[in-house]
Amino acid sequence: MIILKSAEEIARMRIAGKVVACVLDTLRKHIRPGITTEALNAIAEEECKKHGAVPAFKNYPHPRGGRPFPGVICASLNEEVVHGIPRGDRVLKEGDIISIDFGAYVCGFAGDAAITVAVGEVDKRVNKLIQVTEEALMKGIEQAKPGNRLGMVSHAVQRHAEKNKFSVVRDFVGHGIGRNMHEEPPIPNYGRKDQGPVLKEGMTLAIEPMLNMGTHKVYTKLDEWTVVTRDGSFSAHFEHTVAVTDKGPEILTLN
Repeated sequence: MIILKSAEEIARMRIAGKVVACVLDTLRKHIRPGITTEALNAIAEEECKKHGAVPAFKNYPHPRGGRPFPGVICASLNEEVVHGIPRGDRVLKEGDIISIDFGAYVCGFAGDAAITVAVGEVDKRVNKLIQVTEEALMKGIEQAKPGNRLGMVSHAVQRHAEKNKFSVVRDFVGHGIGRNMHEEPPIPNYGRKDQGPVLKEGMTLAIEPMLNMGTHKVYTKLDEWTVVTRDGSFSAHFEHTVAVTDKGPEILTLN
């Protein structure tokens, strides 16, 4: 069931979203060669405490009964698509890219967003991947209007990605969000315009394109969380929490 949010509930989600945006902005400033993903995780946890927020990912249950997710952030490097576990031995180096996904609860509601950042100088094609993934997110958000089908969001993401010769991950999708981090509906990053539910005022969506330089195919590593590209190609990930309003889409995870 898709849960529509009242104006008061969206106001609370706006507060949660701003905290998420602030934490990601802080992390972006610390991304440099030599820092570990565990150090970034510690910074995120400290920032959570400062804002009185509850990290949403820490101890998140594994969907198939494995160990809960141990990190405050998902820190995914290079060929890692999503759900990278922060580690003290994962040291960022020049030419890497890192995708950071972060969610938090504030005022009883969740916010969720992700960014991909280049570590120092990277290859031009890798920079293009980052740029196009963020653009694809914005193309999808533009379609999050009352009366549109959800497929219009999905189609806009896929069209922009494939026009620029990147592939769209199909095994993982965006989601509804609200009092819970993951709610209905699932939001694929591919599909036809005429598919999916009709968007209504009060829907809140976490839209999150994941684009790969090579194949769209992925697999999960033995740690049961980290998802990587099957061909080892680089992957980028961007996400915003968005409210569908009578004035169009409102991004809630902006600072």
